[in-house]
Amino acid sequence: MNRRPGLSARLKLTISYAGFLLIAGALLLAVMWIFVLRWVPTDDPGSIRKSFGGVIIIGPSRSELLRGFAPAAATALAFLLVFGLLGGWILAGRMLAPLTRIADAARMASNGSLSHRIRLQGRADEFRELADVFDIMLEQLESHVAEHQRFAANASHELRTPLAISRTLLDVARNDPARDQGELIERLHTVNARAIDLTETLLLLSRGDRGNFTREPVDLSLIAEEATETLLPLAEKRQITLDVGGERAQTAGSATLILRMVTNLVQNAIVHNLPAGGTVTVYTESRHDTSVLRVENTGHPLPPVLVPTLTEPFQRGTERIRTDEHAGVGLGLAIVASIVRAHDGTLDLTPRPTGGLLVTIRLPGVCPADG
Repeated sequence: MNRRPGLSARLKLTISYAGFLLIAGALLLAVMWIFVLRWVPTDDPGSIRKSFGGVIIIGPSRSELLRGFAPAAATALAFLLVFGLLGGWILAGRMLAPLTRIADAARMASNGSLSHRIRLQGRADEFRELADVFDIMLEQLESHVAEHQRFAANASHELRTPLAISRTLLDVARNDPARDQGELIERLHTVNARAIDLTETLLLLSRGDRGNFTREPVDLSLIAEEATETLLPLAEKRQITLDVGGERAQTAGSATLILRMVTNLVQNAIVHNLPAGGTVTVYTESRHDTSVLRVENTGHPLPPVLVPTLTEPFQRGTERIRTDEHAGVGLGLAIVASIVRAHDGTLDLTPRPTGGLLVTIRLPGVCPADG
């Protein structure tokens, strides 16, 4: 934004300090002058003569007093003006020094350097509070930018893989015209479908992060039943027992996104489970002003250091049991975390001592009458 040049904040404060000091001095001198004039008569052109016990007191007249007082008052005001300007300039500089450091940090951030921190020392005041908030903002920005850079790099890598496979298949078909075209088309269809699924998943993740959706009443218990019913064939194929229970848990949000969130959780719980004979438990409940969804599964023990990384994009959890059929790209829990954030909720991942994972989601509750 183009702005016309103006006075600096330091100069404005300096003028304000000096002006306030000058006005205060002028008022003080005016009060003194008015107080003195009360005792000076105006009818005696020469002197003031009063008798107290035979003693005659001689004083100046009002005009003589004014001639003597005016130069002294002007000198005092001039001194106050110079002193106010000099002292105000120094004081304003000391007061605004933290703002200079904050401005320098903001300028560095605008140039792309987010690693700089102000770390303003001293006791708490408005400037130090502003500096602390700015440091927190820089730290969060740096974290988000790094996360987005990793996400972009990983997404590019994941999208490049199916494209490279497609190019290889086409090169093979071009160099070998006698090759079975039906097999080639089928493989290209599979690779293309995987690329489309990945792209749609990335778009869904972006949509969840933005939070630009219409909120409506949603019952987590009904969503859980719908998700488990959809994934029941997968569970039966892997010999996994699905157990759904609990009570109504009303929240407000996008039914489509919440269904995707629960579906991802249940699918992950089925895929990352025992080879056979495992269980997946889905439970909903309402606690005060919070709607709770729990998804718990059996499986192999998870290292504690692995659990915090499971919600990061493209983290597949290499130590978890997987099959090639549902290998995915590591965005399942990342999408869950994104949808939970968009709905102002919390996501907790807790490894079970006997193996498997307990996922707890808490969303703001909504009374049925509010919907």
